[in-house]
Amino acid sequence: MNIETKEISNQFQGTTKADLSTVQTVLLGLEHVLVMNVFVIPVLVATALSMSDAAATQLIQSAFLGAGLATLVQVLFFHQLPVVNGASFVPIGALIGIYHGTGSMEAVMGASLVGALFILLLGFSGIYKTITKNFIPTLVNGVVIMIIGLSLLPSAFESNIYVETMHLNIQQNILLASLTAGVLVFTSLIGHYIKPLGNAFQYTSVIIALMVGTLIAHFIGGVNWQTVTEAPWISFPRFAFIDYGFRFDLSAIMTMVIIYLVILTEATSTWYAISSVSKEELNDDRMNRGVIGEGLTNVIGALVGATPSASYSSSAGIISITGVASRQVFIASGIWLLVLAFAGKLSAIIYAIPSAVIGGIFAIVCIQIFLAGLKVVKEELNTERAIYIVGIPLIVTIGLILLPEEVVETAPQIVQYFLNSPIAISAIVAILLNQLIPTPHLKGK
Repeated sequence: MNIETKEISNQFQGTTKADLSTVQTVLLGLEHVLVMNVFVIPVLVATALSMSDAAATQLIQSAFLGAGLATLVQVLFFHQLPVVNGASFVPIGALIGIYHGTGSMEAVMGASLVGALFILLLGFSGIYKTITKNFIPTLVNGVVIMIIGLSLLPSAFESNIYVETMHLNIQQNILLASLTAGVLVFTSLIGHYIKPLGNAFQYTSVIIALMVGTLIAHFIGGVNWQTVTEAPWISFPRFAFIDYGFRFDLSAIMTMVIIYLVILTEATSTWYAISSVSKEELNDDRMNRGVIGEGLTNVIGALVGATPSASYSSSAGIISITGVASRQVFIASGIWLLVLAFAGKLSAIIYAIPSAVIGGIFAIVCIQIFLAGLKVVKEELNTERAIYIVGIPLIVTIGLILLPEEVVETAPQIVQYFLNSPIAISAIVAILLNQLIPTPHLKGK
């Protein structure tokens, strides 16, 4: 019994050496793209800025293009970790604020460009890898991974499940999310327990859950296919110096530099999570290459009209579910994103997937990330010091998630950016506690 359990457990650890067919690679790459919801950030920004339908569509296409280029550049040349990049939630408030403050989208893109150049220089300086080497040991690493899963979990419910849409009420969305999550768990377990069907079900469990969930939603009238029929087959994103220029505002630039530091903190946390589930070593040099790549890809993103991007922690959860962390899968994800940047009809199909279907899967993804972090720290929870270093940041995470909006709104603007990023603040708390709480002297040592 113990041997069997160990074998099953080991299947949850991703492998970068998986021998995959072309079809498996393409499907697994698509799974990561579907769960990411890359289009959500540009939709939120476009709505807040009252953009025209044409401008909003271009912003979405740019988000896909920026994500695809960032993923390929990072996976092929820089950190080379099995993870997908996409538009980050962190800068939404800042982007909207800069636009309203300057009245110019060019100022938004100019500040994004300069902020990305700052991160690029930070990577070349080597300072960041020194910080992570000296301040993020295994215990803090595990805590940060747990923080990611814990902080993202509420969004699965608040933004995707506990909502009333044009076609579905809250009760229907809860049912739809529950059924989708149930299909995901069922197909994943089939893949682990029934050997002849193992790889087929384990690799495609997310795709199957998405398809079944969307099909159920269709039968209860919860899918809007009109957007798909109206979408053009081919559409184009925006490009710098052709569709827009750059304007440089000092206040906006300083704001984006701070935003990029928060994004980099979250990206680093994601790399630790990816390293944990894939068993890929994350050494100092690899970390530094990742920082350089993060800066470079965001420079490219600004040139193609995309909002700032970062590594998506959902990749860690999908790796835990499918057991596959092959880099060829993530190259496929990057190619999928590039295709979606120009294929309006395909991107409309993804946009049509009900939010509750995504939420049901994302909830499972979040808990997989949290448990991956727990595996890292569990062997070290044998002292009072370790318990506080793990426990207090988790309390801070929950506290920030539940922080009333009126409290956030009364804080200075720069403070608001951090309060809206529980991952960044809680990770900093974990690092500080590890430095400030003395290590106990063990007897006989």
